[in-house]
Amino acid sequence: MNLERDSKAVYRQIRNYLVGRFLGATRDETLLQETIKCLFCKLYFQQNLSLFDPIHDKTNVEAIARRYHKSFAQLRLLLPTLFPSEQRLLLDPHSLAQIDILLNTANWETPLHDPFGDIYEVFMGSQIRGQEGQFFTPMNAIALLVALVNPRPGETLIDPACGAGGFLSVAARHLKTAGASVPQILSTVFGLDKDQYLAGLAATRLSLLTLKSAQVFCADSLAWELESLAPNFDRNPDNNSSNSQSFPFPTQVGEFDIVLTNPPFGSRIVAASPQVQATFELGYRWRLEKDSLSFKKLPKLQPSVPPQVLFMERCLSLVRPGGRIGMVVPESLISSKTYRYVVDYIRANSIIKAVIGMPDVLFKISGKGGTHTKTCLLLLQKKSGTTVENESNPSIFMAEAQWCGRDSRGQPIDRDDLPEIAARYRDYERGLLTKPSQLGYWMSCDRLQNGILAPHYYNPAAISELVNLQDSHDFISMGELISQGMIEVSSGDEVGKLAYGTGNIPFIRTSDISNWEIKTDPKHSVSQEIYQSLAEKQDLREGDILMVRDGTYLIGTCALITADDIRMVYQSHFYKLRVRETSPFCCYLLLAALSSVPVQKQILAKRLTQDIIDSLGNRIQELILPIPKDQARRENIAQMVKQTIQHRIEARKLARQACLEIIAGCNPDLWQK
Repeated sequence: MNLERDSKAVYRQIRNYLVGRFLGATRDETLLQETIKCLFCKLYFQQNLSLFDPIHDKTNVEAIARRYHKSFAQLRLLLPTLFPSEQRLLLDPHSLAQIDILLNTANWETPLHDPFGDIYEVFMGSQIRGQEGQFFTPMNAIALLVALVNPRPGETLIDPACGAGGFLSVAARHLKTAGASVPQILSTVFGLDKDQYLAGLAATRLSLLTLKSAQVFCADSLAWELESLAPNFDRNPDNNSSNSQSFPFPTQVGEFDIVLTNPPFGSRIVAASPQVQATFELGYRWRLEKDSLSFKKLPKLQPSVPPQVLFMERCLSLVRPGGRIGMVVPESLISSKTYRYVVDYIRANSIIKAVIGMPDVLFKISGKGGTHTKTCLLLLQKKSGTTVENESNPSIFMAEAQWCGRDSRGQPIDRDDLPEIAARYRDYERGLLTKPSQLGYWMSCDRLQNGILAPHYYNPAAISELVNLQDSHDFISMGELISQGMIEVSSGDEVGKLAYGTGNIPFIRTSDISNWEIKTDPKHSVSQEIYQSLAEKQDLREGDILMVRDGTYLIGTCALITADDIRMVYQSHFYKLRVRETSPFCCYLLLAALSSVPVQKQILAKRLTQDIIDSLGNRIQELILPIPKDQARRENIAQMVKQTIQHRIEARKLARQACLEIIAGCNPDLWQK
């Protein structure tokens, strides 16, 4: 039985009950607040049973309600900033009793259980604000990153984009397990968020764990205007109750031991004003110096900078030398050519300890909420500037998770690679990781290529496939074939949806090819005029190969153009590959090589994630084709592929003929159309 799933089911029952029962409000924000109040009350009287009269009759609604009201009265004294003196429980006695019954059935004892996180996802999951780059970070991903960073009692920790407080809550639990006291946790764990509502939720989340006021502030971490910090409780100890505490907030950057965060990201988000942007080195343009292959900062600001770029610099500035950073980043930030200067900045200022690729469904939640943006977990240690450190070539732990406990629709599943990755990282730290795999391997920094940190790019499985063939095969680089003119590469065109259905010329999309065949969809056919306008540019010939360049799981899928396929238009997400006469092999052998397991694994490793779509891009030139050394074997393979294509051509002709024969004898003008 999945206990996490059962707990969330309980909270869904509570939400559904309140939607039908709660008079005066049905907004999830209001229902969430009332449920949080009940959860606090439940935890308080469970921890202080001696203060409450026992309830012998479990059906006594009024007695249960009195217990909740008494508990909330005590919480208003303990946590006056979370629950002001004028605030009341708004639920009627029957609702309080029903919620009490349901809370008794929820499991709170699992290692990753976070009652607030579960409730927040259930009540607010569909309203997570993707347009602002804010997404609910799944608990298992938070737990993995916290385990990698491994906060220790006494270390100061901050989340500068804390959102609803997931990292703060898990870090606090981690510290409590490690022996830290509640006052010690509260004096060393800090959170910032520029959204007042989210900052309040984060403070509530920490208070739920400690039943004390938390150090969470509403502020802009990029501007870092500490004088304008709006705390969720009064920082003057004289103005707080005797049972609450406040601690000094480190006012200077570079004073923290740890940063744990999932900052907002998105190319369309305005991260900062020009004045604030000018305070960041990464806010300026950077140019690659061809002689030194390093980047030089230019005096001109970039026209726009995504928030993930500035937050990278902010996080590095927050920690002291030797401090640790655990951060969720979009994979494009550490693998795209566009952000290569950012990777160069990271390497110049930190030691990269670990990079862990997440499945693209990590941030997908049930229904329409969430995103398929591909992300990575990044573990860094800020450089201290010592000579030994600068001269060293440390190894990097890498892993690529295929499963993260949810499917493409955001529904929970039992398959989760993250605990295994955590275990393999622990083995790596102890020097016990001897069998590298996709879920954990290491590589030295000098093996990094072109500023790419994405783990799947260096997948050891793709390399091992080639190693096993080195005695029997020649390894031929696609880049060399292209540069020497042996293979010609081009791409297609887009016609727009308004062109669909305007004629009978097939418009081929990536979903229209499989098993080396092109399967036309008449709904997407275009006019003769569109075809003629593109025919010369596209220049399709028999023997050309279409290979999917952009998309998701279809990247690398190939089809061979036959004589029947020439009159068509193909979209821009394809490569068109043409084998020239100077090539050492024919189109049939190339088709087999591109479709082979070793090359398909390379394609999977080399593809670049651009937010929610993948692309092989120019990395097609990095592919290594394993071609049998035996010439007779090459010819035999080519003949097998040729026969397969010819058989399918004949099969299509027979199918068309059968469709005509079924209406034989009718008006020829009718069926010949």
